[in-house]
Amino acid sequence: MTQLHTAENIRAETLPAMLARAASDALRGEVDLTPKPGLVDRRGTGAHSDMNHALMQASVDALEVGFHDMAMAAIDERDPFTLRAELGILGRESEARMMLATGGINTHRGAIWCLGLIVAASAMQPSRWRASSLLERVAAIAAIDDPVVSPARRSNGQRAVRRYHVAGARGEACRGFPPIRDAGLAMLRRARSVGCSERVARLNTLLAIMAVLDDTCVLSRAGRAGLTRVQDAATAIIDHGGVGTVSGARALARFDRELLVMNASPGGSADLLAATLLIDALESAADRAWGRHAAGEPSAKEKTYATVIA
Repeated sequence: MTQLHTAENIRAETLPAMLARAASDALRGEVDLTPKPGLVDRRGTGAHSDMNHALMQASVDALEVGFHDMAMAAIDERDPFTLRAELGILGRESEARMMLATGGINTHRGAIWCLGLIVAASAMQPSRWRASSLLERVAAIAAIDDPVVSPARRSNGQRAVRRYHVAGARGEACRGFPPIRDAGLAMLRRARSVGCSERVARLNTLLAIMAVLDDTCVLSRAGRAGLTRVQDAATAIIDHGGVGTVSGARALARFDRELLVMNASPGGSADLLAATLLIDALESAADRAWGRHAAGEPSAKEKTYATVIA
């Protein structure tokens, strides 16, 4: 049901609260999107035996307070090295909340990293919510070492980075997330411009990211050959018109079955889809705010914004 924006339910909210809600909404948009190849969605568990849609939603709910705190830290702390250390602490606290909500299942560790960086970058300069400037600030933050975490910290993703010599989550962030900038946002806007439904536009965006990302989740489960197959299959669906065509929808269903057989889940691509949706929402919010300003309406104070992301 569409919520009516009446005088009673339109409210002003702080910038950290708005950014936290936007990040959570982007994650929910990714979780709800169906059918996603190899991933948890409304149909089922994808290539996961330990996750389901309800668990993913519980994880998202647990993360909103962490995104809020990351935005607050970025507003209050101007020294970049101190801010990086604080974001590391807050990220680990968010991981702990996630694990508590999911019974120890890692549902969104990658999303905490990439969306947390975007939230912090947005809070640092709330008047500059264009993708290019946001991702430049993301890259600058990511390039600073976390003083607490050892470079030798072990995770499936980091083991894949070392074994296959790919960028990984941090490397992609230090480069300003090219799969978001060059593939995700470009596809999302192109699909909308030619009249695709929002569901189809988002599925095509996921495939566009999958086609170019060296996804360490896939590498960890299916190796280099599996990643090559994932990238080739995603590219082929896009090249044949995307999932909005009959042939594209059939190819997507075959691709989904193939990923289940491979036990390969493109979780890194899912995280970057959520990040793409977040940046798109922030740019739309900035455009609406600029439209009100151009019309002569008074602007809000720096830390207080109208509810502008539906």
